[in-house]
Amino acid sequence: MKLIGSYKLNVKKEIIWQALNNPDILKQCIPGCESFVKESSTVFSVSATNQIGPMNATFSGKINLSNIKENESYTISGEGQSAVGFANGNANVKLAEENGLTTLSYKVNVNVGGKVAQLGSRLIDGVAKKMSDYFFGRFADLVAPIVKEEKETGTVLEEKRVKEIKSNFLNKYIYLVTAILILLLVAIFYFVSR
Repeated sequence: MKLIGSYKLNVKKEIIWQALNNPDILKQCIPGCESFVKESSTVFSVSATNQIGPMNATFSGKINLSNIKENESYTISGEGQSAVGFANGNANVKLAEENGLTTLSYKVNVNVGGKVAQLGSRLIDGVAKKMSDYFFGRFADLVAPIVKEEKETGTVLEEKRVKEIKSNFLNKYIYLVTAILILLLVAIFYFVSR
């Protein structure tokens, strides 16, 4: 599956380039990221948990930076394994500056396999798009937030491009409680029918 997008950021491309290579910023951009450890200047070890349909999947793997052209472009690629399958992909990221305004454009390719792939391509495509939009939108919010000033009060407000993805804490317990209720109902029907 292929995804394409771009953001116009009111920052010089050198600043964006530094952020694209900053592990702390990248960690904040990955949905559900639990750990992000720099192993070398181009390799990172990552662990993230996300909900994909009815499943919570914790993927752990590596992210590599390649095809590096400083302040212009690179390819960020990664692969992760989980109990419910695997995911791998890459994103070609390019920066183009004009009049102090930088356009960050990206092309993403994603592949999944295992139980996750059995959920159906429409669901997987939707999740991949959501995560890709979140990653680059969150990056844009961190590096070049949209700032607006209210005319009446003079209050400066930051407008978010994407909403933060909340933890799946509640969903985990909803599924657990539902499973327990179903087991209780089965047990009640079993004993009543005897």
